[in-house]
Amino acid sequence: MAFFTMAIVAPKHKFLFALTLVFAIGLHMAVAGDADILSDFTVPPNTTADAKFFTFTGMRVLVGAPPPPSFKVLKASMAEFPALNGQSVSYAVLEYPAGSVNPLHTHPRASELLFLIDGSLDVGFVDTTNKIFTQTLQAGDLFMFPKGLVHYQYNQDAQKPAFAISAFGSASAGTVSIPTTVFNTSIYDGILAKSFKTDVVTIRKLEAGLAH
Repeated sequence: MAFFTMAIVAPKHKFLFALTLVFAIGLHMAVAGDADILSDFTVPPNTTADAKFFTFTGMRVLVGAPPPPSFKVLKASMAEFPALNGQSVSYAVLEYPAGSVNPLHTHPRASELLFLIDGSLDVGFVDTTNKIFTQTLQAGDLFMFPKGLVHYQYNQDAQKPAFAISAFGSASAGTVSIPTTVFNTSIYDGILAKSFKTDVVTIRKLEAGLAH
């Protein structure tokens, strides 16, 4: 980029130059997804780049299968499908039995575009000003969850399951489950109790419930 070219800058223009440089770096970081690769695709060591390498068959288990007993997600990210490395895209298929929820979570490395195929879903996310955006989706609707923001999906229908596909702007979007991260890790119970303005007994009940 021209902004990074070394040049002699007059003293009175140094401040402006620094502001421009910072802006350029910030803009680059804001629009960047996965790191660019210098080839058409990336192949792991000891792997042959044939048509099979670019084919993912992990979703075949969904064909003709009955609805799962609880919320289930089946991913096609770089971990499951190495051909996605450097391609800035991944998929997930989400199955919601009647009354189930995809608990509060975030994707730190990508935004999410959810396409509801069947059923209905209550969805929502919270922005950095603590404003919540909610919507009830019907089959055929799409909803966008911004990168890094806490969000959820809930199938409130007590009779009918729901089925959705999500696309991510990263080969490895990452998922941080809020309940699991907060209550199923080694954060000291006393810290959690103070953080949530409750007592340790309540915190331990929550931890025990999430352990099952």
